[in-house]
Amino acid sequence: MNTEEVANKVVELTRKQAWHEAVDALYDKDIVSVEASGMGGESPEKRGIDAVHGKADWWIGNMEVHSFKVSGPFVAHDRFVVQYDVDATDKNSKKRFQMSEVGVYTVKNGKIVREEFLPLAGA
Repeated sequence: MNTEEVANKVVELTRKQAWHEAVDALYDKDIVSVEASGMGGESPEKRGIDAVHGKADWWIGNMEVHSFKVSGPFVAHDRFVVQYDVDATDKNSKKRFQMSEVGVYTVKNGKIVREEFLPLAGA
């Protein structure tokens, strides 16, 4: 798949919240995933497909999603951007929140090799 095909598939699968399907189909085994900040003092950077599966498992287990809007993709060369707007409740704290962020993805040999998430400033 070329970058645009990978990007379109990411949008298709994330709109369905098919996290594991997206990771299994589109991610390189040595993926580097970078969040805006780490949780509990952890590094914001995770390496490897197992770590990305772990992030997906955490999200599925800890968040009740009320709405999940996916915009894009915006594609150029070997990179693409997708915007995510989320309305969710943390199952543990019962706190509801809204969040907007973009995912910036890099593709090599038809697989995502890097993703980085950037939150909306001031949110």
